[in-house]
Amino acid sequence: MALDLSMPILVVDDYQTMVRIIRNLLKQLGFEDVDDASDGTTALAKLKTKKYGLVISDWNMEPMTGYELLRHVRADEALRTTPFIMVTAESKTENVIAAKKAGVNNYIVKPFNAATLKTKIEAVCGA
Repeated sequence: MALDLSMPILVVDDYQTMVRIIRNLLKQLGFEDVDDASDGTTALAKLKTKKYGLVISDWNMEPMTGYELLRHVRADEALRTTPFIMVTAESKTENVIAAKKAGVNNYIVKPFNAATLKTKIEAVCGA
């Protein structure tokens, strides 16, 4: 099954440069419907108004971290099956374990390129 390039993707990061980088990588891969949020609270509000095929979220954000956002998504009946990829600058084992326990689908350590992002999306969204 090929990736659904029309699926809406929500990119969550409080660092606008990173949002732009991920947006550009997604565009290179052929994804067109990309929204963004600058923190977990804004992301949660957007998730409740639109059905996203994938969330790509940074771990370190204020006031709501990517980890807290993940926990909210997994606790919400309507959102719990949404594929979720966590992005972080740290590959600390305890963070990876915590994210896995909270229900993350995949994990990307910065920096990464389009090929890495594609591999992670395929693993999560079944290509």
